[in-house]
Amino acid sequence: MPKEIHIDPRTFKVRSTLKAPSIPIHAYDENIEAERARYGDEGLLQILRDMIIIREFETILASLKGKGAYCGIEFNYKGPAHLSIGQEAAAVGAAASLEPHDHIFGSHRSHGEFIAKGLSAIRKLPDDALRLIMESHERGTLLRTVETSLQGPKTSETAENFLLLGLLSEIFMRSTGFNRGMGGSMHAFFPPFGTYPNNAIVGASAGIATGAALRKKLAGASGITVANAGDGSTGCGPVWEAMNFAAMAQFETLWADAFKGGLPVLFFFTNNFYAMGGQTIGETMGWDRLSRIGLAVNQQAIHAETVDGTNPLAVADAVARKRELLVQGRGPALLDVECYRSSGHSTTDINSYRTKDEMQAWEQHDPIILFSNRLQEAGIVTAGQVAELREQTTDRMRSITAIAVDPALTPPVDIHADPTLIGKLMFSNTNIELPSQEVSLLKPVDEVSRIRQDAKKSRYGFAEDGAKLSPMRAITLRDALFESVLHHMTHDGSLVAYGEECREWGGAFGVYRGLAEILPHDRLFNSPISEAAIVATAVGFALEGGRALVELMYGDFLGRAGDEVFNQMAKWQSMSGGELKVPVVLRCSIGSKYGAQHSQDWTALCAHIPGLKVVYPATPYDAKGLLASALSGNDPVVFFESQRLYDTVEEFRNEGVPTGYYQLPIGEPDCKRAGEDVTILTVGPSLYSALAAAEELESTFGISVEVIDARSLVPFNYEPVLASIRKTGRIVLVSEASERGSFLMTLAANITRFGYETLHAAPRVIGSPNWIVPGAEMESTYFPQKDDIIDVITSELFPGQRSNRRSIRDWDDRELARLGL
Repeated sequence: MPKEIHIDPRTFKVRSTLKAPSIPIHAYDENIEAERARYGDEGLLQILRDMIIIREFETILASLKGKGAYCGIEFNYKGPAHLSIGQEAAAVGAAASLEPHDHIFGSHRSHGEFIAKGLSAIRKLPDDALRLIMESHERGTLLRTVETSLQGPKTSETAENFLLLGLLSEIFMRSTGFNRGMGGSMHAFFPPFGTYPNNAIVGASAGIATGAALRKKLAGASGITVANAGDGSTGCGPVWEAMNFAAMAQFETLWADAFKGGLPVLFFFTNNFYAMGGQTIGETMGWDRLSRIGLAVNQQAIHAETVDGTNPLAVADAVARKRELLVQGRGPALLDVECYRSSGHSTTDINSYRTKDEMQAWEQHDPIILFSNRLQEAGIVTAGQVAELREQTTDRMRSITAIAVDPALTPPVDIHADPTLIGKLMFSNTNIELPSQEVSLLKPVDEVSRIRQDAKKSRYGFAEDGAKLSPMRAITLRDALFESVLHHMTHDGSLVAYGEECREWGGAFGVYRGLAEILPHDRLFNSPISEAAIVATAVGFALEGGRALVELMYGDFLGRAGDEVFNQMAKWQSMSGGELKVPVVLRCSIGSKYGAQHSQDWTALCAHIPGLKVVYPATPYDAKGLLASALSGNDPVVFFESQRLYDTVEEFRNEGVPTGYYQLPIGEPDCKRAGEDVTILTVGPSLYSALAAAEELESTFGISVEVIDARSLVPFNYEPVLASIRKTGRIVLVSEASERGSFLMTLAANITRFGYETLHAAPRVIGSPNWIVPGAEMESTYFPQKDDIIDVITSELFPGQRSNRRSIRDWDDRELARLGL
């Protein structure tokens, strides 16, 4: 869509052929003497030692899961154990070429990645930095345990014990774990060593690492990010979306010189030939070598390469070369690291999908045996020294295990002492202070035509004579959202905005119109139509220290980003034990006129997921203040907007929408009309149907109606609603969401529970039928209308006032409910 890029038919209608670059396979040229010069004999021994440590760590979990004991230490480990036995060279080789400020994002089989990166960082950080890291973590609690029971003669040895005990404690879900026991085996991380969240969802780190790389790029931070995944993840759409996002051509064609170049992210596929029990080559995938998929991403095939993952030096060599490309702005890059998982997918895996002959053949390629033999052949180590190293490692890991299972030294999370502990971790409920100085812009704000036009509009929706003003003459909900976004984008340099058609188009519904005139591409850009990548990268951007405002255009598209919204955006704050913040605001419009796939109200779906704040304003004043709160907060927010309300003017505040910046608290419903006889609680555009019904109910039936706009679904303060029903004794809840499973049902149940003594009748929910949303011509027969509300109130809550049925909904709700419709 950008006018700078001309699509010339004379260029594209020429007969030609596409040529693809060659992809190296096992290009590493072994030269042990050169490697001795590079690493030194001690460095090569450290690589062997790291692999042995990882192998023994995984052996601990295998023994505890399979036998209930390790080296005589009994423990009933109830959690998962997805082990990486056989893959040690891949993790250690990669870590050898990474710096502490390089950040890795892991897979569900991530213990080895975590340990390798941690050990590498410990060797590369100075002692004073290590000491500060250990003392700062949880006020030194874990460090004191290590110093008391595992103190080593060197700071680095203490740090290694700190790393291994912190990880094992986290896996055992102890309060001394790196994430306070909230992450566990598949989610552990420790940012000071460059280990960022590991992920239980296959391939999910791809998008998050890409977003983190975007933040590094824009913040001018050094280092790269690594997306660790398995070969099976190449069957996942979000992985492809992430690779395409990382390779977007606009980084070279449209972005300013200071930000030109692809994202510094390495897609590191540990290819063990199996995705659980499915064999990727020959069965579940179409490629013969995983690296071939790079050809589908860009002209450089994202520098794809297949590497021998049983040789740590080959992996280290490849990672070093790719890292150099990335720091030069030539990313992204892909490595296909071939190795073999000699253990099962999990401890319940009996390996029925592979033969003994195959497993025995790969035993000859065990990375620890191969590398140990190389070092012995070069005279760097003897067989006796290797055996001694193994014995020392076992002794050390036994000591660490004994401490990790001892409740006196590593206390379990005490839920009984604090029953709401997990609940307290769901939201930080903290805010940033916006900088007072504006960020760099393409031109002054007052030169933007939209801003000049809006300045001429009335801030209130009615003229002095009481006539309602048109959207051309008064500030609308669309304008109010724009003002809030404008303030944050011009005062918070850490905030980026992107999504589908966000730039020149101004957003699909014009909310961002005018922003492209003042914001460069690195602050506001069009993303691919890749909903999973949009949300996942926003999460990664936030985890890396930035703030993201992203748009999916339609709420229905949440289905395309389901995992990223429900498992990534919603979970990392709590799974980190409150260590991480996820300041992401996800805007989704709820459609109108477009039918079943573009007009669904999915607010209840988001409200059902713990960890998401959910907002749905219906007035310009509320929209501006609530979006400001969302953008200044440190919690993830799904911000719904009704397309039918974008042109709505402010009707409720005589002073109108303030020109200045303000915030409204998320979670507080607002009374829009006072009344005495019945309360109507609305969500979204149903507010206006309820107000119209209230007017007629009072004028025609003498029924005084109080109307409350929920404004937010999560959190939700019940007290204003309970105060209202203490006065009215009756309540009707109205929204455009399908009634079955709608959030109104939860509200009604809780209102009944909390306000039972004051209710004269059961709460009544009015929503849309549990059917597909029809097209424009039939919408008024589907979404609740004024007459539907009047009919329910007069026929059910005030039966003495019943008149002829007004609603077009000529059906029996109770009969439909019995039929499950």
